[in-house]
Amino acid sequence: MTPILLRPVREQLEHDRIIRQLQAKYRRRYQAVTNIGDEQNAPIRIGANTHFPDLVLTSPERGRRLLGVVEVETGESVNHLEAMSQWATFARLRGTFALYVPAQSVEIARRLCTDLNIPVSEIWSFHPIGDQIRFTLVHRAAVAPEPAPRRPSSVPRRPAATAARRKPARAAGKRVSRNAKRRTTGVRSQKRK
Repeated sequence: MTPILLRPVREQLEHDRIIRQLQAKYRRRYQAVTNIGDEQNAPIRIGANTHFPDLVLTSPERGRRLLGVVEVETGESVNHLEAMSQWATFARLRGTFALYVPAQSVEIARRLCTDLNIPVSEIWSFHPIGDQIRFTLVHRAAVAPEPAPRRPSSVPRRPAATAARRKPARAAGKRVSRNAKRRTTGVRSQKRK
């Protein structure tokens, strides 16, 4: 359960509306499941504890591997207690951790993340414009390159020395393309002149 036991009604409605918008945004790339209010649709087990982040992003493939977590905060919930209990926990997960905070709370969120050594993948700010809510990327962590996909263990690896000893196409007895022939014959005809 979140350290904020009760948000003001207006902030809770805004919080839920933002989560629904983000679900629609992330649904293009991920399987996005929300935990709005008392709903507990997508639990995440971390150690012995079960957590329910606002938005859970999984792969759309069959395995449903966890790819990221999104946490939306309101003006009341950007505080030290929230950062310690939720942000630090979600940042330890393997996937990305995106934090959405109101525009006026961006500096507070940044300071809390640096003071508590919370590695947030992205920090986004949001602000309402009429009926709509606008999102602005404020911070993106330096991303390490993804590891290359692992080969199945049944496929034998070819040593690098073998790859370097490959013969050219002509010496291996393979057909040479017309363009390659033209290039070689063109060179010969220039030498003959």
